[in-house]
Amino acid sequence: MSNIMHNTKSHEAAPKSDVLVHVSHNLRRFRHAAGMSQQALADASGISRRMIVGVENGEANVSLASLDRLAIALGVDFTAMVKGPGAEMRNVNETMWRGADPADFALLLGSAPAQQEAQLWVWSLAPGHRYQAEPDPAGWHEIIYVTQGSLALELEGETALLNPGDFRVFASDQHYAYANAGEDVAHFLRNSVL
Repeated sequence: MSNIMHNTKSHEAAPKSDVLVHVSHNLRRFRHAAGMSQQALADASGISRRMIVGVENGEANVSLASLDRLAIALGVDFTAMVKGPGAEMRNVNETMWRGADPADFALLLGSAPAQQEAQLWVWSLAPGHRYQAEPDPAGWHEIIYVTQGSLALELEGETALLNPGDFRVFASDQHYAYANAGEDVAHFLRNSVL
């Protein structure tokens, strides 16, 4: 659930992401419904008021981990914060992250009820590229399933090399990273579950 929701290339000429427009609207709507001021939300989430103002105005990017903290403070699911108007939780289909290469992306396909939430993602990384995640809140787990290429899953204290058909289940409340360990684009499915 970590890292930045924008394209990591130069942002000056890049079009605004639809998901950031959804986040801007949803954050403001959920904050008002909760009867919280921006400062109260900042205090509850640990996210600066300045960042909240920027996100609500569509002028700031937000990390996925920070967005998760805002959702928790508002008492809503992460998926509810990012989905477009009329989209169902089970069919979100939003690009949540883009890297420097067009082959680098993360697509949130949907979410289903779990203890609190379950998410299904499609990920792609270009050769030599890496995604560094921030630790999720306690209780979150990930299930990674590689469909193409070779993926190095870097966990605290170990690195696992996963090839097509390999999978790994791990607690994501630690620093971790995905790295393309091969010469071809790596594709994998990611389930995040709480």
